[in-house]
Amino acid sequence: MLASLSISNFALIDKLGIDFSDGFSIITGETGAGKSILLGALGLVLGKRADLSSLKNKEEKCVIEAHFQIANYKLQPFFESNDLDYEDETIIRREILPSGKSRAFINDSPVNLQELQELSVFLIDIHSQHQTQELSEELFQFQIIDSVAHNQENINLYSAILSSFKKDKSQLSTLTSKLQSLLKEQDYNTFLLEELLSAKLKVKDQEELEQVYEQLNNVEFIKENIDKSLALANEEQFGILQNLKEIKIALQKTIAFSPEYQSLFDRINSVTIEFDDIISELSQQTENLVHDPENLELVNQKLQNIYNLQKKHQVNSVAELLDIQNDLDNKVVSVVELEFEINKLAAKIEKATTELDTLAINIRNNRLKAVPVLSEKLIFILEQLGMPNVRFNMELKETDHYFANGKDELQFLFSANKGSDFGLLKKVASGGELSRIMLAVKGILAQYSSLPTIIFDEIDTGVSGEIANKMAAIMKDMSGKMQVFSITHLPQIAAKGKMHYKVYKSIQGNTTISELKLLTFEERIVEIAEMLSGKDISDSALNHAKALLN
Repeated sequence: MLASLSISNFALIDKLGIDFSDGFSIITGETGAGKSILLGALGLVLGKRADLSSLKNKEEKCVIEAHFQIANYKLQPFFESNDLDYEDETIIRREILPSGKSRAFINDSPVNLQELQELSVFLIDIHSQHQTQELSEELFQFQIIDSVAHNQENINLYSAILSSFKKDKSQLSTLTSKLQSLLKEQDYNTFLLEELLSAKLKVKDQEELEQVYEQLNNVEFIKENIDKSLALANEEQFGILQNLKEIKIALQKTIAFSPEYQSLFDRINSVTIEFDDIISELSQQTENLVHDPENLELVNQKLQNIYNLQKKHQVNSVAELLDIQNDLDNKVVSVVELEFEINKLAAKIEKATTELDTLAINIRNNRLKAVPVLSEKLIFILEQLGMPNVRFNMELKETDHYFANGKDELQFLFSANKGSDFGLLKKVASGGELSRIMLAVKGILAQYSSLPTIIFDEIDTGVSGEIANKMAAIMKDMSGKMQVFSITHLPQIAAKGKMHYKVYKSIQGNTTISELKLLTFEERIVEIAEMLSGKDISDSALNHAKALLN
């Protein structure tokens, strides 16, 4: 419930602070006294947009703060999901700075307007004549029926499954489109992949093959030069190896005379051993050098295949070809994986479809049972509100479409007069009839669901006398389960309130300001008497006011 409201520097309000009680509260005041300003301030607390025109003094900031008792509202999950501190007495503050910037806080934590608007749904329902038009909206009509049908749990579950179902359908469409695109290229990609795989490529293939090719292609030239090297090394009289051996023998004769000669001998001995080893390897190489035209052709073919693949794929290395091979392999594998994902997703969607259909049937059956109950309750209340011949015909049509709250379409048909045909509520009901129907609806909803604090803004427009008494009785009955405010001009309704607040204007210096105060019992008598007879209050008006209050 709304426990208190404080306003500073807003429109015609300089400073205002007021506490509210539970039950049924009345707000009265002359036209233009500031009732709309009060609702405007509450609207800002509930997340409506603001501008600099809201500031009374353009040099100071405007602050509106509302305290709500929410212990019974079960709102902890909302605070947790939005990372806000939960308090049984939650404080919402809205500030509008002279710069035009607006700030909002919930329990001193800064929030954006969307979060404020989402929370406000659970706190206050401000019902104005404009909002009576909601009665003509199918979604609101379903909410009425579903409250009486106790469908909320089914609809919450249905909504959660539907949300996942729609995401899966969207993903399935995306995957299917991707698969079709891949399938168009599948044959060509497979051909390219097989072509690369058959080449059995390795990163160093090209370098090694080019080296082997050059060797095989120049085998005679290589052999000629190795043989020449061997001849120079092994010639009996003047060969290098023979000369090295003679140097070695000569130095060996000097080693006894100096360690330096020993070192030189060791070094020439090492050179002789190394050179001898080189000659052995050269001999082995020349034996292995064989003219092999078949092998040369084979190597040439492999190289040409690599060159052709590089030209085809517009790259310069085997490493790049291997990257392309991996990419093609992934694309070919992707088709298989996509088909698996699509089949898996299709099975999930099929299961969700079954669950949605089952829930939709349950929701529909509950609605069918609730419709006559709702119709009977509406007729009972509206007969008391001066509509003795009112009738309703709520037609539920089952469809194949998954709506947000089931698979039904609804025609909410209405007839106000005996003998007149049924018509759509939005087409045949007058403004006064819609106001009374909405009050009846709110009264019924209060029996079936936990409505937040509700403010009726002149819902009694166009009615008087006994009907006004009945409307007051309905609102007072609602206040047994929730906090109810009624902004009214009717004394019959004003007299039924537990608390009575008056909005009025006063002049302070050169400034007109709006104020709000809680009336005492004596002040209530005067206020209601004035509502009965005007500014010139008669004794009969005072007596009538006392009678109404008693």
